[in-house]
Amino acid sequence: MQNFGDILGEVFRAMMANKLRTFLTMFGIAWGVGSLLVLVGLGEGFRSGQRRNLASIGNDVVMTFNATIPALPNQHTAMRPYKLTLRDEIDMRKLPELRSVTATLNRNDLYEVSAWSNTSMLVLGVEPNFSEIRFVPVAQGRFLDDADLTEHRRVAVLGSKAAHTLYPGHPFLGESITINGTRFTVVGSVATIARGGQDFDDQKVYIPLTTAQELFAMKGENIPKDAVNTIQYQPATKGNSDAAVPAVHRVLGHNHDFDPSLKDAFDEFDSIHTSHLVDVIFDAMDLFLGGVGIVTLGLGAVGIINIMLVSVTERTREIGLRKALGATKGSILAQFFWEGLILTGVSGIIGIGISAGFMAILQGLLTGKMPGFDPPQLVWWSAALALGSLAICGIVAGVYPASMAAALEPVEALRRE
Repeated sequence: MQNFGDILGEVFRAMMANKLRTFLTMFGIAWGVGSLLVLVGLGEGFRSGQRRNLASIGNDVVMTFNATIPALPNQHTAMRPYKLTLRDEIDMRKLPELRSVTATLNRNDLYEVSAWSNTSMLVLGVEPNFSEIRFVPVAQGRFLDDADLTEHRRVAVLGSKAAHTLYPGHPFLGESITINGTRFTVVGSVATIARGGQDFDDQKVYIPLTTAQELFAMKGENIPKDAVNTIQYQPATKGNSDAAVPAVHRVLGHNHDFDPSLKDAFDEFDSIHTSHLVDVIFDAMDLFLGGVGIVTLGLGAVGIINIMLVSVTERTREIGLRKALGATKGSILAQFFWEGLILTGVSGIIGIGISAGFMAILQGLLTGKMPGFDPPQLVWWSAALALGSLAICGIVAGVYPASMAAALEPVEALRRE
């Protein structure tokens, strides 16, 4: 009766006796596993990059903008414009379908001056909860609070590029800037939230919404005094805006006297819907890339099966000789089982290691340099699937013909060519 060490010794001697065949088998397995992992990792890298971009906007955010009302559905002539107002925001806060609402007033025609520099960046009148709905990580100091809003304080929080431009290499907390001649005290700054080469969000100066409406309200005919540029909200149900969006449409339709079923009367961006759409697109991409990888893996599996079948067929006489010397059918099958398992297992691990190393190099070289996309990343379920399927192919391809040969009488097996 052979022990486990004897069986492994037989396996390694058989593998070393056919070095070229062993190398080709292992190369095919490693190539198939590595190809599948890189292709699936590519799709997952694209998916994570898009999710990261959306997360940098905010969490579960739906943005509503000023828009125009068509006279008839799908008609783009004689459209009546309307402006969002604080009344809209107040009414939206009463909706049970929403959990958080904030309004903003934007001005990009103002002039900011510090003791060191001057610029003209976007001034954003916001409420304190803006930093909870949108992604606004505070780097230094603080963000705006309720007292800033209720007392109409003249304080400002600088985006990272705004801080660098107005105070190049100088401290700015507690310092003053003027916005169109009005003095504001800097109370904080925001960390960079640029996406790729797009640093628009870093070029912002945040001030209290009440102060912005007092000093820099919208100008023009028939514009309400409490007009704002956007109202942004989060649905009560996380990850689902199906109930929130129609509820908001009903409020705006009622307040601005139009039929809320007119889809063209709304200008909005639904990050939740966009996120779901991105998932669908990248699910399809994963399916396609995974299919290509599986085809590659399948070709590797066919090669393994062919090599193992030929290997076992060539060794039928060896099997007959071992039986004649007293080897049991179980010990013969154990040898081919472990041969198939070691070949596929070691080769698969090599393939995983090489693909993981390749993707790690890409992570180091490409991270942050492809806006909207992340480099490929290792997906462990695909590694387990590839390694498991190839191991099964290798074991079956070795054990099945070996069992047929071991079932022969020793004399008959020795006659085989």
